[in-house]
Amino acid sequence: SHERICQYTAKESGSLVVSVGYRLAPEHKYPAAYEDCLNATQHFLQHLERYGVDPARVIVCGDSAGGNLAAAVSQTLAGRSDLPRLRAQILIYPGLQALDFNLPSYQQNRGVPLLFQEPAAFYVLQYIQGGTSNLEEVLEGSHIPPDLRLKYRKWVSPD
Repeated sequence: SHERICQYTAKESGSLVVSVGYRLAPEHKYPAAYEDCLNATQHFLQHLERYGVDPARVIVCGDSAGGNLAAAVSQTLAGRSDLPRLRAQILIYPGLQALDFNLPSYQQNRGVPLLFQEPAAFYVLQYIQGGTSNLEEVLEGSHIPPDLRLKYRKWVSPD
């Protein structure tokens, strides 16, 4: 679905673009897509010379679920000393948290295409567990035990 924009980006920037065809939910739930992206990125970083790529100029990018995957791969590789460091990550409307679908960004944008609250929660559940049986709990915020909500409050809160 993104081949044309990747081709355009490569041509206009003089870059090599590698697009990962990762496994999709709900047939393949988490961590399948993450593992596919991580393995592809590690392989690419281990073979940069073969592709004629400057190790100091590697960037990961993704949109929507791909933005989540790019962020997760970046975090995983950040501490690795055996691979070239990623120069940057580009995250285009990434799905970065599934703890609280009632934060101000979801409330303010609940009617904006691509950010509709209920479909966002639906797709997160498909990705994580392969089904949506607890969609209402997730939308209410009752899917997170109180002790975990307290633990992550400093990262996921309206403040």
